[in-house]
Parts: sequence; C-alpha cells; structure tokens
Amino acid sequence: MPTLVYSQPLFDLFSFARRGPGQRDHLSPEEIRQLARTVRRTPEVMVKILPKSANTLSAVQKHLAYIGRKGDLDLETDDGERLRGGNDLVEDWDLELDEYRRKSDLTSTREREPARLVHKVIFSMPAGTPPEKVLTAVKKFAREEFALKHRYVMALHTDTPSPHVHMVIKAVSEQGQRLLIRKATLREWRSEFARHLRALGVAANATPLYIRGETNLRKPDGIYRASLRGESIHMRERAETVVQELAKGKLRTEPGKERLVATRNKVQRAWWAVGDILIRNGHQELAARTRRFAGEMLPPRTENEYIAAELMREPRARRRSPTTR
Repeated sequence: MPTLVYSQPLFDLFSFARRGPGQRDHLSPEEIRQLARTVRRTPEVMVKILPKSANTLSAVQKHLAYIGRKGDLDLETDDGERLRGGNDLVEDWDLELDEYRRKSDLTSTREREPARLVHKVIFSMPAGTPPEKVLTAVKKFAREEFALKHRYVMALHTDTPSPHVHMVIKAVSEQGQRLLIRKATLREWRSEFARHLRALGVAANATPLYIRGETNLRKPDGIYRASLRGESIHMRERAETVVQELAKGKLRTEPGKERLVATRNKVQRAWWAVGDILIRNGHQELAARTRRFAGEMLPPRTENEYIAAELMREPRARRRSPTTR
C-alpha cells in the first residue's frame, strides 16, 4: 500500500522551489517529520535488487544455497516454515513449470533475455542496528506487500557490520501476474521498510541519494562485491588510470560531471526554498538545520575523483599513524 510519503510526492524536492501557479507554500506534518529525519541524518535504509542469475533453475538453487550458507542458516518462508536448504522450494513454487513455459515461448527467448524466475532482494541497515529488528521489519513488510500473492523466502545475515536480510521472491504470483520492479517500486519499498523499522523503535529514513547530496557511483553487482573484498580488477584498473592522470598533474574530466554539478546546484536551491517555507510556517529551528544541511553538502564527485581522493587520503593517514617499533 503506498505511504503518505509517496501518495503525495514529499520528495519531489523541486516542487518546493517551483515558481508560479505550482509553487508550494506549506508542509504537512508528515512532510515536516520526513524533512527533519533527513537533515538530522537519520540512518538510511538500503533496498537493493541483485540483477544477475535469476532466470534459470540452477542459478536459483545456487543463490538459495548461498543465502542459507549451504544449510548452516534457516530459510524462513512466507508461511513461517523454517528450512535448511532451498531445494524443496523449487518444486513447491513450481519453478520447473515456469522455466518450461518460458522456454516454450520461442519469440521471447529469441528477442530478449529470458524472464526472471525469481527476484533477489537485499534489505540492509547500517552497523549498530539490532539484527533481529531488521529481520522483523522485513517480515512485516513482506506480509503486507506479498501475502497471498507472491511466494518468498528470506534469511538474516550478520556476517558483515551491516545487518541485512536476503529475500528471494517468486517472480510470477499465485494469480499468474509477473512482479515488475521499477524505480518507483524501490522507492516505495524503501519507505515501507523504514516505516516498519521506526515502528520497532529503530531510527530509519528513506531519502534518495541526490536529495542528501550524495553521488550514486553505480557499479555492476559483481564489481561491487569484489571491490568490497579488494579483488576487483575493474577498480584496480580505474585506480591505475587515476594514478597516471595525477602524475601528469590533472584528472581528466569525466562525462557526466557537468550534469552532476547542475543537479547539485538545483538540489541546494530547492533546499533553500524549503527553508523559506519552513520559516513562513513557523519552524525556524528546522529551517536553520535545513540551510546548514544544504550548505554542508560536499561537491559532487565522479568515480575517478572519488578514487583520487582515497589515494591521496591513504598517505596522510599513514603519516598520522604511530610508528611501530
């Protein structure tokens, strides 16, 4: 069910700065609460769709084995059953039949990538969040979103500082409808996940990156995971390129830099307009926080600029560290 945040577009931020007939001059209580969470930098939820290996039975079985740690962790199904291993789910969900139907559709297999059998989703919160509350919030979200429609299974992982839940959702519902996950879908899922966490007493927010003044450096999922392990060839090659450019005295300007800067300027102007609306509505303290928030946004950086900053930060960190004797 859409929340108030998205049924009336709270974070169509630019609507606050619009001039003319569409100009906004007031804020609802829910909008003010959301704005306050954002400028106070309340921890942000993360909902991520894993893009690969979801369209064959073998890939689904491999992923189920991964999230269940090959039988070491329980998988919890939509009906509350706990399983060790996910092989039974393939039969229970009729995934063989779904794959057979898809293969028999010769037109679709020739013209585009085979349709997904499942969707692989990760729900995560920053380090320090109680893992059991993350799991409870995901369960509540899933019951509201998918009950009696899409089958699903989940597992809680606590092997990284950020507690996260892996969920596998059957792509075709019990009524034969295919689940399509669009950007708006993800925005709503993030909002609902945050809402359930707040109901459990966990500070949680769901605000788009660009509104917070952060740059989304998109990487394919395999590159992202490898970079976290320090094994990414792609990132190593990018770093080598940056080192060469720094040695020549200047980084090459990447495509899209101008658009990043233009978007950031527009975001900051919109936040200043929000501050003006807050003042007119009698929220002087929140208006001051809002303006500080906008003023403290770091300049937007491309991936190469981010790598360069990290490379230059490391020698400084080593110089500050005590000498080992």
